Amino acid sequence: MRFAFDEVQEELRSQARSLLDDHEPTWEELAELGWLGVSVPEEAGGAGLGFVEEAILLEELGRALYEGPYFATVALALPTLSPDEQARVARGELRFEETGVPGDPALRRRAFAALAAEAVGIAQKALELAIEHASTREQFGKPIGIYQAVSHPIVNTYMETELARSLAYWAAWCVSEGEEDAQVASLAAKAYAAETAVAACERSIQVHGGIGFTWEHPLHRYYKRAMWIEAYGGYPAKQRAEIADALLA
Repeated sequence: MRFAFDEVQEELRSQARSLLDDHEPTWEELAELGWLGVSVPEEAGGAGLGFVEEAILLEELGRALYEGPYFATVALALPTLSPDEQARVARGELRFEETGVPGDPALRRRAFAALAAEAVGIAQKALELAIEHASTREQFGKPIGIYQAVSHPIVNTYMETELARSLAYWAAWCVSEGEEDAQVASLAAKAYAAETAVAACERSIQVHGGIGFTWEHPLHRYYKRAMWIEAYGGYPAKQRAEIADALLA
């Protein structure tokens, strides 16, 4: 069985990374690119893809810390709308700002899987910022990355981010395919990825030293979003308790 992304998914990731590295797109641009209707059927004006593709975009939007209501609109509201309203979302005519925790179990699983993907993007960016600073900041004539007190936390972030990514896409696939493991997968992914994002930001702030604590540096914004994701729907301890109940039952 092949677990890598296919050609379409890789192209989507590459397109998203390139665009978001260049600038923050408007809501209208996202509609033109088809990002608002990734899982909307083609006959309704969407791309006709699935939730795994949405997860790819959510990871990249998390890495870029996109400010628009993509999670609220596409991950939460879109599946509950009629086909006509879904088409309006795909065209960029509707957006939803509120992000309350859904009561429907299937929608809750989708929300947790979506946030896990976004958290992976946040962790990835925090890791990249830490590596860049450790590679360029010098102390005693040497990059600070040569010191174990700096390099070891960065390595830990890398390992945790890769595991979080695996869990996030396992959850996305289970949700997309309606697998019976979707509940456990989404709970596990949200719990671990959220903790990973918070820890990645904390370590990156420490690696940056004084500049990492300032409002001029973007890390504090990533940190705040990571903490919001961690708290959404209950902290990871609550999700782990639900996993235990599901497995022991």
